Amino acid sequence: MRSALCICSLPSLILVGMFALPTATAHGQYYFDEQPINYRRAGESNPVARLEEKLRAGEVRLRADERGSHLASVLELLDVPLSSQTLVFSKTSLQQGHISPETPRAVYFNDECYVAWVQDGLIEIGVMDDHLGAVFYSIRDGARNATLNRDRGGCIACHSTNRTQKVPGFLVRSVYTGADGHPRDFGTTSDHRSPFSGRWGGWYVTGTHGPMRHLGNELATDPDDEEKIDGEKGANLLSLGDRFVGTRYLTPHSDLVALMVMEHQSQMHNFVTLAHYETVLALDAQSKAKDSAEAIADETRQRIEKAGDSLVEYMLFCNEDQLTSPVAGTSTFVDDFTARGQVDSKGRSLRQFDLQTRMFRYPCSYLIYSSAFDALPEPVADYVRTRVLKVLKGEDQSPAFEHLSAETRREILEILTETKPDWISGGLSQSGG
Repeated sequence: MRSALCICSLPSLILVGMFALPTATAHGQYYFDEQPINYRRAGESNPVARLEEKLRAGEVRLRADERGSHLASVLELLDVPLSSQTLVFSKTSLQQGHISPETPRAVYFNDECYVAWVQDGLIEIGVMDDHLGAVFYSIRDGARNATLNRDRGGCIACHSTNRTQKVPGFLVRSVYTGADGHPRDFGTTSDHRSPFSGRWGGWYVTGTHGPMRHLGNELATDPDDEEKIDGEKGANLLSLGDRFVGTRYLTPHSDLVALMVMEHQSQMHNFVTLAHYETVLALDAQSKAKDSAEAIADETRQRIEKAGDSLVEYMLFCNEDQLTSPVAGTSTFVDDFTARGQVDSKGRSLRQFDLQTRMFRYPCSYLIYSSAFDALPEPVADYVRTRVLKVLKGEDQSPAFEHLSAETRREILEILTETKPDWISGGLSQSGG
C-alpha cells in the first residue's frame, strides 16, 4: 500500500529484512555476477558511463552552483528535466540520516536516468544500462573535485529482489511514515497497476485528483494504528506550504503526474531487463546442455516466451488501475514530457496523456523507443515484436488485452508504423502482416 523510489536503499534490517534475497548465494554473490552476464565486471553502456568518459577526458565539467551543489550541473549534463522533481520524506534510502519530513530527498528522472539528492549528502544516480539493467553511481556533492563513482554491489542488496523482478532494477515504494520519517511498515511497490488509494505513502504530492485519495503528504502518528492517515488533509494540494524550506530545492513541486510516470517507468525498465537476462541465461544453458537438443530448445523457447509475455502485458498497460476522476500536476512536467515524443503525421505520440480515466492516451509504453528495448537479444525481441503486432492487429484477443479497443489498437499501430518503422517491418513479416 505505500511509495518511495529506492535508488540506493539502506541495507539494514528495516529494508533487507522484509524479504528474502533469492538471487544471492551464501557468499554474497548473485547469479548475474557470473558469466554470461558478469554484472559487476562488465563494461557499461549507458548515459552516465558516457558522461564519466567525457569528464575524464576533460570534455565537460561538473560545476557547483552558488550553494556549492553539483545537482543542477548533473541534471543538465544528463538532460534530466527539473519539472520531473518529486520529493520523498520517508527514510527509505542509503542516506536515511539526511532525510525527514523537513528535509525530503529530491528525485528527478528522464527516460534512462534517476537522480536523487539530499541536503548535505550524496547525489545518487541510477541508470538503465542497455545490457546490465540498473547500474548505480554516486557523486560526493560539494566536493572540490567531484567525480562519478560506480557502485559495485552495495545497492544491489535491495535492488535485485522480488520487487525488481529479481534483476538489478528500480522500485517506487509506498510506506506509512512516522513523524521522524521512519517507515512504520514494510510497504509495497507501486506501478501503474497499483490502486491509487495505496500510492505515495512517504512522498509529498502536488496536484489535483478530485475525490480520489492517496497516502501522500501525511504522517502516520497514531501509536496504536500504524496505517492511520488523514487522506483528506493531504488531498489536492497545490503547494507544500511551510512543510519544509522550499528554497533549498530547485523547484517547489512534487508533481503527481511525474510520480505516476516514474512508477510506470521503473517497472518497465525491470521487465526489459528481465527479458534480456532470461534470454541470455536460457541460451547459455542450452549451449552447455548435454541432453536432447530438441528438448532443451523447447525449454529455452518457453523461458524466453514467458519473459516476453510479461514484458508485452506490462508495456501495453494490462491491469492498469483506472482513474475515477481527472488528475493534474502542478509543474510543467506534462508539457516537458510530451514534447520529447516521437510524433506521427497526425500529431499523435505515445507520450500524450489522457489523465481522465488512465495515464496515457495510447496505452503502449514510450520506452519502446529506448536503447535498452532496442538492445534486447534477438530471440526475445522477435517474440515481443510479433506478439505486440498480433495484439495491435486484432489477431490476439486474449482477455489480458480487452482494455484495448479496436480503435486504440489501430491508432497505436499507426503511430508505431510511422515512428518506429524498422521495428514494425521486422515484425510484420513474422506476424503475417
